[in-house]
Amino acid sequence: MANEKTSQKVLNALDAEQTQWYHFTATMIAGMGFFTDAYNLFSISLVTNLLGRIYYHVEGSPKPGSLPPHIAATVNGVALIGTLCGQIIFGCLGDKLGRRRVYGITLGIIVISSIASGLSWGHTPGSVMGTLCFFRFWLGYGIGGDYPLSATIMSEYANKKTRGAFIAAVFAMQGFGILSGGLVSIIISKVFKSVYPAPSYANNPLGSTVPEADYIWRLILMFGAVPAILTFYSRSRMPETARYTALVAKDSTRAAADMTKVLKREIDIPVWPWPEIHIEPETVAVPETVVVPEIVPVPEIVETESRPVKSEIVNNVKSVTFGLFSRQFVSWHGTHLLGTTSTWFLVGIAFYSQNLFQKDVFSAIGWIPKPAKMSAVEEVYYISRAQTLIALFSTVPGYWFTVVLVDRVGRFWIQIGGFLMMTVFMFALAIPYHHWTLSENQIGFVAMYSFSLFFTNFGPNSTTFIVPAEIYPARLRSTCHGISAAAGKAGAIVGTFGFLFLAQEKNGHSSGIGIRNFLIFLGCVNMLGMFFTLLVPESKGKSLEEISQEN
Repeated sequence: MANEKTSQKVLNALDAEQTQWYHFTATMIAGMGFFTDAYNLFSISLVTNLLGRIYYHVEGSPKPGSLPPHIAATVNGVALIGTLCGQIIFGCLGDKLGRRRVYGITLGIIVISSIASGLSWGHTPGSVMGTLCFFRFWLGYGIGGDYPLSATIMSEYANKKTRGAFIAAVFAMQGFGILSGGLVSIIISKVFKSVYPAPSYANNPLGSTVPEADYIWRLILMFGAVPAILTFYSRSRMPETARYTALVAKDSTRAAADMTKVLKREIDIPVWPWPEIHIEPETVAVPETVVVPEIVPVPEIVETESRPVKSEIVNNVKSVTFGLFSRQFVSWHGTHLLGTTSTWFLVGIAFYSQNLFQKDVFSAIGWIPKPAKMSAVEEVYYISRAQTLIALFSTVPGYWFTVVLVDRVGRFWIQIGGFLMMTVFMFALAIPYHHWTLSENQIGFVAMYSFSLFFTNFGPNSTTFIVPAEIYPARLRSTCHGISAAAGKAGAIVGTFGFLFLAQEKNGHSSGIGIRNFLIFLGCVNMLGMFFTLLVPESKGKSLEEISQEN
């Protein structure tokens, strides 16, 4: 009975607790991981053109050197492959070993791999790219672990009233990571441009890429280790979540002790749903004649194979014990898993293709000068400036609109509305594409493109991260979030390789369908996302146990 009371009080304290300082502390610790993740994933797009100039210069060519499509795809996509693997592996480990136990490992992998990426070595261009890809795979592997663990930890710490906002705030740090990548690149390229001035490629092909430019991409990539190092100690000191300890580890005493440290007070919320009733003996009148009714024995309930759900009562809370591949899981959550994986897959295609290759789109419409008119360092500066402006005015605001409104509007309407607006803007860009390529219409194109990114983040890119951390049982929550996130990275890989091979105009390497048709393709992808959103339940205002049917 004591354990039942303790478990009840812990879970109810988490759901009913007012917003406390520890909510913001947990958000910052988990969020800095996502800040680092986004910086490392998207900073590579700022330096791929520089890598081509340094290592693939062709003597006498009218255009600067560029990475061949297969190498460019590998450099951009290998971290995403690592991320996909890390999401699945660490998602499972988070349920098997505990969220906290493996949480610090992911950050350690990120720190080591970020530094190693900047130290990539070799005597030939191929060997440099090979070592860079090797370390970026492991960088992605560490980043992948952050997705299910951070989302699950934040959802299990938060109360039911503001849970969506805090999970969204963790994910919103991605926007600041993308913004910081652009700012760091601007600063580094500006410094190198001042210290090592160089002519444009058209004026001096060989002299336009100074030898010192090789340090630029290395410094930009290595900086990704800094925020991870700053939060490593705080992450290692976080206690295990009470829901994992009570429902999965089945240690309600330790769960109460951990939450007492977190809440900075003893847990004294009354037991739910029935308070304990004390009847004083002296208040009970005993009649002279007492009629004792016949006691009818209650038949023992025997669990049979035909029962649809296998579960057990632990600490007065039903702890689900069926496995991921069981018929019971398919019956309860199979449709949900299809919904969270498919929608994340589809938004992954749109989001990563748009972010990783902004420079290609802006170059195509003339917003960034032609590569031949710039030196190598200048090109890094202009690409970084474009990405920073887009992040500042569309990406970051989109994330924080979700933070403010997700617990008011709900996950479902934000996600379906985001997919709808993304579809509208993609078609609005693609159908009159020639109109937008004219110099007098460039600002309009950039504005439309920015609105599309805004509704990606004030929409499915945020909600697909939030919902899988809420709707699955505690013992499968991290695993299912990892599977859903891995589906998103599979979509990111499709978007990355798809843009490189499908959106190419005739560029000396290959030809594809062109940017206009690729934008039409993205519009169709977003339209599909609206339909698959119908499979995802609304979780606003409900406790995790109520959503996952654990109570």
